[in-house]
Amino acid sequence: MFNNHAKLMRFFAESEEVVGRKKLQKMIFILKKLGFPFEERYEFHFYGPYSEELTLRTEELCDLGFLTESEEQKSGHKQYRYTVTEEGLAFLQMYPSPIPDVSSQVKLLNEQTSRFLELVSTILYFDELEGDSLKNKVLSVKDKQNYSKEEWQEAVLFVEKLGESRVGV
Repeated sequence: MFNNHAKLMRFFAESEEVVGRKKLQKMIFILKKLGFPFEERYEFHFYGPYSEELTLRTEELCDLGFLTESEEQKSGHKQYRYTVTEEGLAFLQMYPSPIPDVSSQVKLLNEQTSRFLELVSTILYFDELEGDSLKNKVLSVKDKQNYSKEEWQEAVLFVEKLGESRVGV
């Protein structure tokens, strides 16, 4: 019953802190695309891949007291911070997570901005496309973001780097 919760708790424990709901969504999606066995379903939404299941599970973890969600005002909008509680660490002791070591990937993703992860996750969402078809699709669905040529190139290189850390599952 708590298998999916344990997977998320392992992620949160490795991240130490995740700042932003959008960033959380993108990090889990990217890890899932790398082969980590997260089971949340994603659809394409305003800010790229989005999982209502992930939102609900995160709320459940907060309600159970395993995570704290703190809210702060930043540049005129709310921003949320997620951290694991002592109860959450105790839960992880009782229900060890069935996912491989995710620490290096989580660290790498957590160092990125949510804007950048939005671009990376959108590239991965449409990964059945290649070359100019992929670029045209991503830049058309993300046209309001006005990604620069440099941001695109950086994201493509980042996706290639992530591909080297895929999990064989």
